Amino acid sequence: MTTIRTLATHEIIELIHPRVVSVQDEVGMAVGSAIDGALSAMSYEARTGRRPSIANVERRGQEILEEHLRDAELLLEPAARAEIDASIRGVIVAFRQSDLLGRARPKSRLILIDEKAGVYAQPDYWDGGRRFYEMKSYRAVPPRPDVLLQLELFQLAFPECQGELVCFDRHARPVEVTRWPVPPVPEARRQELLTRCRDLTLQHGEPKVLEYVDNPAVRYAV
Repeated sequence: MTTIRTLATHEIIELIHPRVVSVQDEVGMAVGSAIDGALSAMSYEARTGRRPSIANVERRGQEILEEHLRDAELLLEPAARAEIDASIRGVIVAFRQSDLLGRARPKSRLILIDEKAGVYAQPDYWDGGRRFYEMKSYRAVPPRPDVLLQLELFQLAFPECQGELVCFDRHARPVEVTRWPVPPVPEARRQELLTRCRDLTLQHGEPKVLEYVDNPAVRYAV
């Protein structure tokens, strides 16, 4: 049996780009999670031949938001909550009109480095083999360093795919949609990134038996 150590993409990002999370950040993450959950449910229903109503999807998003706010012990003023509810609805409407509706989320893959360290990577949607999509509910173009790192790791995990960042800017009225093609990771950057991910994962990762990992592995050597 082969023992490796593993981290998730978001853990790698937190180690490389640490930041203090403010209350505003916590609210933003709660809203983002609510939108992600609502759109994922809507996309699943569309994939199974149903056409969910905007009201039902919006209600699902609000339920997720309430749960996250409660867990974080956050209270919102009525005006702020009304603005958030409007932003959630705006993204739902824009997403429903996009080609992402009905897309599935790919199974998480393991970026396996030197048969020692593995990084789990899973973008939001894909078309089954040619293109993956990472969605943000804010304008992330051009990508800031942490978002770019996330996209680079997804590209390493799905080397046969072209990647695309799709932004539904919930802060705009109406919601603006921006798309940005993920460029290939240059060889020098790839080696640098793989080496750093390997070292961080060996230091901070959770031990697992490789033979028991059922995620598809994409192997690299540095």
